[in-house]
Amino acid sequence: MQPVEGGLREHHKAQRRIRILEATRRLLRESPESVLSTERIAERAGVAPATVYNLIGPRDKIWEALATEFMDELERRLGELGNCGPQDVVRSTVQLFVADPVVSRRLVREWEASGLVFARSPLTQLRRALADARSQGLLRADIDTDGLATVVATACVGALHQWVAALIDDDRFLARALFALDVALAAAAADPHREQLLTPLRDRGTV
Repeated sequence: MQPVEGGLREHHKAQRRIRILEATRRLLRESPESVLSTERIAERAGVAPATVYNLIGPRDKIWEALATEFMDELERRLGELGNCGPQDVVRSTVQLFVADPVVSRRLVREWEASGLVFARSPLTQLRRALADARSQGLLRADIDTDGLATVVATACVGALHQWVAALIDDDRFLARALFALDVALAAAAADPHREQLLTPLRDRGTV
């Protein structure tokens, strides 16, 4: 009986944790500029403030938990796509940000540990996708795909912060992120695929 009871206890804890994070998202959507407190989250989730602290932690840990959920969802979406390319990684990441704009903007603005957005970052998936493109011969064999991914990610983070500040809209956010990727791919293209990878830039009238 002990394993069953332990499993049930863990299930209830997981369900309360889900309820707490959903309550956090609802509070943020309703009052985008309000102070996020453990007490308000607990009241909305129907639990004690101590439960919020014990299951998740202080406010910074709440941002971290929301970021973890973001990455879980991104990995799920990319997994459904199968062998996704770098465009899929960039597009899926941007689409996930804009799908819940209030929560995304607060997360990026206020979580001090966000760094390149998250500790678990789409940069990992982008590195993998670019390395796959190199192994497939789309990119030159001498290209440092980790470095290339970092350059693209830096440009995408710049576009993200412009979007967070409401300087650009959703469509421009996606367009700028994909443009940064297209420039990097064209610069790193292997000769047989150069014209193919230059096409998106030519279509934009930038080449």
